Amino acid sequence: MAAVSGLVRRPLQQVSGLLRRRFHRTTPMTVRDAINQGMDEELERDEKVFLLGEEVAQYDGAYKVSRGLWKKYGDKRIIDTPISEMGFAGIAVGAAMAGLRPICEFMTFNFSMQAIDQVINSAAKTYYMSGGLQCVPIVFRGPNGASAGVAAQHSQCFAAWYGHCPGLKVVSPWNSEDAKGLIKSAIRDNNPVVVLENELMYGVPFEFPTEAQSKDFLIPIGKAKVERQGTHITVVSHSRPVGHCLEAATVLSKEGIECEVINMRTIRPMDIDTIEASVMKTNHLITVEGGWPQFGVGAEICARIMEGPAFNFLDAPAVRVTGADVPMPYAKILEDNSVPQVKDIIFAIKKTLNI
Repeated sequence: MAAVSGLVRRPLQQVSGLLRRRFHRTTPMTVRDAINQGMDEELERDEKVFLLGEEVAQYDGAYKVSRGLWKKYGDKRIIDTPISEMGFAGIAVGAAMAGLRPICEFMTFNFSMQAIDQVINSAAKTYYMSGGLQCVPIVFRGPNGASAGVAAQHSQCFAAWYGHCPGLKVVSPWNSEDAKGLIKSAIRDNNPVVVLENELMYGVPFEFPTEAQSKDFLIPIGKAKVERQGTHITVVSHSRPVGHCLEAATVLSKEGIECEVINMRTIRPMDIDTIEASVMKTNHLITVEGGWPQFGVGAEICARIMEGPAFNFLDAPAVRVTGADVPMPYAKILEDNSVPQVKDIIFAIKKTLNI
């Protein structure tokens, strides 16, 4: 009897061990909390790091991304600023030139237009103009792209705007793992880094792998990630539309169409090698972005593919899925038709594959 009970117990113990390993491997975390954790760890690690922006301190941030940081680090390192982007962005750039590592939060990147001279002429160009003598280790971060119901002046995607400028690094996280790994890498980088977050993603929870919970977890800037393997078509995206692409891929897999979905993570420098390798495998390409079509991220990807070795592997023209070429409307039905939806991605994939 003892022998029998031992045989019964052993498989149960093995199963419970497997379950423990399975359920302790990941834990849900929102994108908001992942960014908060990344900034917290870097503030703790390096006393030169500080955060400034509108309502980042006592109010915990307009979107609560900096929740708890002011209470932990105080007025000298979590700084509320006046409503003057040009002013506090200039202060942040000067602090970076003096050897500190500021995180400059824009309440939305639409407001960064008020500080465009500081971002481009002061931060992005100084390392080059000084002959490599003057680094500007600064992070510009905040929500980017379309939100919901905030109309034309609060809904632009600035990925192509900032991706156009030499001297900047530009990252665009999708999930919680991206958000934490990229914000930490951005803070440690000696160059100006623009971190384009998405307001609609802040409250979305994602499985957070154990390795991402480490204080040493970093995601290298300039490296894309293949989120889903596929053989029929390459789908390249960044930020929130990555989720739409994965939804479309799930739907199409039931019809026998296997999409390879690439999460760019970094806009500049672009990881064209990963995209080229995928196109050479699938022989088809579509790009998906929330920004406007002209001179956009998708346009750059298509140009790079055309100019490189992957062009000869294409069996059909590359197709772009983008936001509509209009200022964002306020009416919800018009707003929904101005940004890419899952159905638009599915339509583009079937069109490209001639299905």
